[in-house]
Amino acid sequence: MRKVLPVIFVLLIWTSLVNAETTLEPSYFPSLISSIRINKPLSFCGEDVPLDNREVLERLEKELLLILSDRAQIILWIKRSNRYMPYIEKMLSENDMPQDLKYVAIIESALRPHAGSRKGAIGFWQFMKETGLNYGLIIDKYKDERRNIFSSTKAAIYYFRALYDDFRSWTLSAAAYNMGEDRLKSEIQEQKVNDYYKLYLSIETQRYMLRIIAAKLILSDPETYGFILNEEDLYPPLQFDRIHLTLPQIVPIHIIAQSAGTHFKAIKDLNPDLRGHYICEGTHSILVPKGSAVDFHPRFEEIFAEWSVENKEHTYIVKKGDNLTEIAERFNVSLQDLLIWNNLKPKNHIHPGDQLTVYMDKKPNKK
Repeated sequence: MRKVLPVIFVLLIWTSLVNAETTLEPSYFPSLISSIRINKPLSFCGEDVPLDNREVLERLEKELLLILSDRAQIILWIKRSNRYMPYIEKMLSENDMPQDLKYVAIIESALRPHAGSRKGAIGFWQFMKETGLNYGLIIDKYKDERRNIFSSTKAAIYYFRALYDDFRSWTLSAAAYNMGEDRLKSEIQEQKVNDYYKLYLSIETQRYMLRIIAAKLILSDPETYGFILNEEDLYPPLQFDRIHLTLPQIVPIHIIAQSAGTHFKAIKDLNPDLRGHYICEGTHSILVPKGSAVDFHPRFEEIFAEWSVENKEHTYIVKKGDNLTEIAERFNVSLQDLLIWNNLKPKNHIHPGDQLTVYMDKKPNKK
C-alpha cells in the first residue's frame, strides 16, 4: 500500500498539470457567444450588409460559428495569406478593384493552388475550365493557369469587372461568380428583386456571401477572435526570379531545374500550373528560386543541347487499333515513359489522329 500511494500522488500531480495545460488554450479564445456579437456596421466592397434584417444577421451568425469551430482552418488561412495576399492585393489595387474581393479567394480555395471541386472548378479562384478559357487562361495537358496565382487573379479581376458591368453591384457580382450570371439574371427577372439579401437563391449561394463576410470579419481582425500569430508563424512570401523561355519543342522540367541549380520539386512548387513532367513548345514565363536567374540561359542552352543529342524527339500519329502498350513496345520505350512524355494516365483513351511524343535512342521495331 505504501508503494501504491506515491504512484497515485504522482499521477494526480501529472493529471492536474495536463488539465491546467489544456485549460490554458481556451483562455486565448473569446467565447463563441461574444464572437458573434457584431457591434459595428459591415460592408462588402463598400456595399452595406443589412444587419438590421434579423434573417441576414442570423445567417451571418451561423456562418461565423461554423467557421470559428474550425480553428485549424483559420490558422491556415492566416498563414497562407502572408504568402499569397500581397500579390492579390497589389493586382486588385493596380486595377482599381475593391480589396474585399480577396476574401472570395479565401472561401473559394483557402488559398490552395491545387484545390478542386466535384464540379471541376480548380485553383485559387475555382474557375471552371470554360470560364477560365473565356478569360484568357491556358488550360491544356501541359499547363493549367487556374493554379497560377498571377494568371488566375488577373482572370478573376476581368471576370468580376464584367460581372459588375452587368449587375452594378459587387454583392450580386459575387453571387453570380458562385452560381453563374445567367442563372442569377433569371432569378432576378422571375422574382422581380434586385437585392442579394432579398433574393431566394440556392442554399449554397445564400450562404456564399455570408461566408465571405465572415472571413472578412475574422481575417481583418484575427486577434479579436483569439488568433494571435507571430511573424515567424506565418508562411513566408514567395521568393522567386522570373525567366522567359522560348522552346522549340517540349522540354523536361528537370532540365529547367538543373539550369536553375535546383531540383524538380522546387520548380513544380513555384509553378503549380505546370502539369506533368514536361513543358510544351512555345514562349513561357517560369518562376525559379530567387537568385537563380543569373546565367540561367547559357546553362539552359548547354544542358538542353546535350539532352537533345541523347533524346531524339519523334511524333507518332495514332492509327486505328493502336493502344499505348503496343506503341511503347514498338518504340522500345517503357509504357510509363510514354505516359509521362504525353501527360497521360493509364486510363486515358487514345484516338486515331492523336499525336504522341516519343523520345528514343533506338530504331523502332517494325510492325
